[in-house]
Amino acid sequence: KEKLLMRRDQVRDQLDQSRQRARDHKDKHHDLAMRYQSINTQLQSIRATLARLHEQSARLQNRREQLLAAIGDGDKPAAEHKRELQTLLEKRIGIEAKLAANRERMEAIKQQLHQVEQAQSSIANQLQSLREQLTEARLNRQTLQVQQQTIAKQLSEEDNDLNHLLETLPNDATEQSLTAALRQTGDRIARLGSINLAAIEEFNVESERKQYLDAQDQDLREALQTLEDAILKIDRETRTRFKDTFDAINQGIKEFFPKVFGGGHAYLDLTSEDLLNTGVTLMARPPGKRNSTIHLLSGGEKALTAIALIFAIFRLKPAPFCMLDEVDAPLDDTNVGR
Repeated sequence: KEKLLMRRDQVRDQLDQSRQRARDHKDKHHDLAMRYQSINTQLQSIRATLARLHEQSARLQNRREQLLAAIGDGDKPAAEHKRELQTLLEKRIGIEAKLAANRERMEAIKQQLHQVEQAQSSIANQLQSLREQLTEARLNRQTLQVQQQTIAKQLSEEDNDLNHLLETLPNDATEQSLTAALRQTGDRIARLGSINLAAIEEFNVESERKQYLDAQDQDLREALQTLEDAILKIDRETRTRFKDTFDAINQGIKEFFPKVFGGGHAYLDLTSEDLLNTGVTLMARPPGKRNSTIHLLSGGEKALTAIALIFAIFRLKPAPFCMLDEVDAPLDDTNVGR
C-alpha cells in the first residue's frame, strides 16, 4: 500500500507537471499567435507602402518621359528644366532605394513569418503529446487505485494487519526482490526433495573430511609456493652465472682471436634479451675480410676460430691439459707454427 501511495503521489506530481507544461505551451502558443498577427499586419502595411511607391514611381516615370519629350521639342532645353530633371532623377533614385529596402524588409518578415508558423506547428505537436501523456497518467492512476483496493481486500480476507506487515518488511524491500526471494525459496524447497533424517550426522562427517582436505590443500599450496620461490631463486642465480660466464668468455675470445689470426676481431652476441632462453651467436672477422657469417670462412679459419673459443673457455675453467685431435689438418705451416 505504501508503494502504491508513493506511486499515486508520483503520478499526481507528473500530472501537475504535465498540466503546468500544457499551460506554458498554451501561453507560448498565444504569444506566437499574437506575434503572427502583428507580423501579418506589418506585412500588409509594407505591401500597401510598396503599392504606393510603385504608383509614385510610375507617375515619376511618366513625368520623366514628359520632360524628356519637352526637352526634345526645343532646340536648347532650359536651365530650369535641367534642374527639375536632375531633381526628379535624384528623387527617383531615392525612391528606388527605399523600394529595394522595403523589399528586403518584406523578405525578412516572410522568413520570420515562416519560422513562427513552424514554431506554432511544433508547439501544437508538443501540446498533443502532453495531452496523450496526461491521459496515460490518468489511466495509470485509475489502475493503481484498483490494484490498491484489490490488495486491501485480499489482506482483509486473510486476516492480515497491514500496519504489522509494513513494520516487519525491510526498508529496501521491493516487489521484484520479494517475488524473486519467494521464487528462490520455492525452488530450494523443491530441490530438497524428501527429508533425510541422517543429514545432520552426514553433515558432521563431511565437515571433518572437508577440514582434512582443506589442511592438505593448504600444505600443497605452501609446498607449491616453496617450489615457486626456489625456481625464482634458481632463475636469478642462473641468469647471474650465465651473464658472468658469457662476459668472461666474450672477453677471452676478443683477446685470443687477434693473437691466433694476427689481427681481426671476434665477439659473442645474444639472440634475445631473455637470458634463460637466449641463444649465442659467434661473430668472427679475420683481418682483411668483411664476412657477414662464420660459414663464409675457410676450413683453416674455422679451426683457428674454434681454437680461440676453446682457449677462452679453458681460461675460465682450466684443465690439466687439452688435446686438439687433427686440428692441424686444415692449417698450413704458418698457422701451425703460430
